[in-house]
Amino acid sequence: MTQKIRFHLDENVSNAIAEGLRRRGIDVTTTPEKRLIGISDGEQLYFAMSESRVIFTHDDFL
Repeated sequence: MTQKIRFHLDENVSNAIAEGLRRRGIDVTTTPEKRLIGISDGEQLYFAMSESRVIFTHDDFL
């Protein structure tokens, strides 16, 4: 069985990217949608891992 990669886009990634990925059938969550704006990088990573998602960012990740 093949699993598809699931993504979580942090608050520094344009929502247009999320919409483009969704139009292609890719499972994406975003920081604003999940009400995670302002949380630390570690908490973002924990969220992504808890949902078996790859975190996607457009900044330095500490």
